[in-house]
Amino acid sequence: MGQDDFSGANIFSPSALGGLKVLELGQLIAGPFAAKTLADFGAEVVKIETPTAGDPLRKWRLLKDGTSVWWQVQSRNKRSLALDLRQTEGQAIVRQLASEADVLIENFRPGSMEGWGLDPDDLIKINPRLIVLRISGYGQTGPYRNKPGFGVVAEAMGGLRHLTAEPGRVPVRVGVSIGDTLAALHGVIGILLALQHRNASGKGQIIDVALYEAVFNCMESLLPEYSAFSAVREAAGSALPGIAPSNAYRCKDGGYALIAGNGDSIFRRLMALLGRDDLSADPTLSDNAGRVQRVSELDDAIGAWTAQMTVGEVLQALDGAGVPAGRIYTVADIAADPHYSARGMLQEIRMDDGSTLTIPGIVPKLSATPGAHRRNAPSIGQDTDKVLREIGLNHSQMQALKERGVVQ
Repeated sequence: MGQDDFSGANIFSPSALGGLKVLELGQLIAGPFAAKTLADFGAEVVKIETPTAGDPLRKWRLLKDGTSVWWQVQSRNKRSLALDLRQTEGQAIVRQLASEADVLIENFRPGSMEGWGLDPDDLIKINPRLIVLRISGYGQTGPYRNKPGFGVVAEAMGGLRHLTAEPGRVPVRVGVSIGDTLAALHGVIGILLALQHRNASGKGQIIDVALYEAVFNCMESLLPEYSAFSAVREAAGSALPGIAPSNAYRCKDGGYALIAGNGDSIFRRLMALLGRDDLSADPTLSDNAGRVQRVSELDDAIGAWTAQMTVGEVLQALDGAGVPAGRIYTVADIAADPHYSARGMLQEIRMDDGSTLTIPGIVPKLSATPGAHRRNAPSIGQDTDKVLREIGLNHSQMQALKERGVVQ
């Protein structure tokens, strides 16, 4: 693969996380997304699911042959072990797997693991090198720890939902499960940090990630502005408060162009393109502080210019002037975009029935140890027998466990 060729990784390339054994006990989004990210880069992930039903994500949103196509993204490169954690024999299997694992990921409500006899502190006593990632709504401590927490609630508590609206309108959801995903990525960062520490000390540890804290960690200057000025940032629609000009501007064909003319030299190039030398040469607009004071005037000038052209014409002109700009993509735009394709972000996989499905490619891009799609998402319990054999169970023992509903 060339240095700038990200069209797809050779599955025989060395893996950044090859040999890392990960046990995933979570479901739905946050925990499984963290495990998926590790699996993309070679980690050996065993996903534990409830027998028969499996992870609820299998039935979320649009289904193909009875299974969500989202499943093919969230569970690629994983193996599925269908195991009942409520039964003592199932718990014993988890302890055995944890004794040989590098990482365990769970995103149940605090206290659930302890209730199943799987207290992470006890698991680390069995395997001192074990790293345990715990993702929950509010964290493992504090007065809210026992409250059920979902991503949408975390986005609100973290301060994000208050800002996602047009001024005076009802705050809206971002559109994807951003709270869960941010928590998952913080969890992955925690795992990589813990692995670095383990390399030096030989010891594992517990990582506590709260959904609301992951959101709050991305809220930029929200808190210090309140602390210093008692300023409560409010919803600003498509504008970027305190940074000007930057907004979505309506064009002749009804579409919108996103234009970020907020750098000093960029602003001057933008005004020259608009034919507004008066604004370009105005010393009070030479820096961001001055432009913020006159943001409405600037937005009106830019909006009057974009209203005369289509989105395509506006973007072509802005590209020529070196002004950052873009259109608002739908998934149809994404699927047709040559840059997405060139970067390997539109990955076509072959399903078990012979049909093809396009799924997102792998991020980030590593030059020496790229991630890869090594196997499709598993069916429920697809790898149960193989995983149990690997920890020493024979055929008779597995059959007995299946008859008692411990495994599937």
